[in-house]
Amino acid sequence: MSTAAAAPTRSPAVLYDIDWRTYSRLLHVLQSQGPYRLTYDRGTLEIMSPRFDHESPVSIIGSFIESLTDELNIPRRAGGAVTLRRKKKQRGLEADKCYWIASAPFLQGKTRLDLRIDPPPDLAIEVEVTARVINRMGIYAALGVPEVWVLNAGGLSFYALQGKTYQVRPNSLSFPALVPADLLPFLNQLGQTDDTTLMRSFRTWVRQQYMTRTPPTP
Repeated sequence: MSTAAAAPTRSPAVLYDIDWRTYSRLLHVLQSQGPYRLTYDRGTLEIMSPRFDHESPVSIIGSFIESLTDELNIPRRAGGAVTLRRKKKQRGLEADKCYWIASAPFLQGKTRLDLRIDPPPDLAIEVEVTARVINRMGIYAALGVPEVWVLNAGGLSFYALQGKTYQVRPNSLSFPALVPADLLPFLNQLGQTDDTTLMRSFRTWVRQQYMTRTPPTP
């Protein structure tokens, strides 16, 4: 199996000149009817439904993050594909998955998310298997998400927010000793073995190799 996601083959439905109120109504209606994902950027709205070749790597990468925080005893708050949006920014999306890690204590006791007062997730996952019209990274930047892991046809990359744009990083902000190449052998096993066996191997690697590392000097 390739270490990259498949090249995009299908585009989502795209609507133009959609105001915030209409976006909010469509968000409520469509998400109550099925697993639709809506991406909104200043009047342009993309609508798509998840595909297996998208959801499978999303799930595994999310499991990597959850295993790392478990084994390293790092607090986390999982957001899944929660809608992240700000009316003031006129932008919104559902991350493939997202996590509060450094900011997890700020969500203690929270049952609803309000990005006007709550911090954005520390880490989001983006798996790109569908051609997109909207620049989702631009939305993450506008919302202030510090780190995004992106898997696409070019491979796996870690991005960190610097100012108003993302820059590729050699290592993760949330897990400083982790580099993208660490995850590729496990991503290569996706579909070749069951997820339980894959994650058992990953947890063994974390305990035997990752936990003995010294993070690189910035």
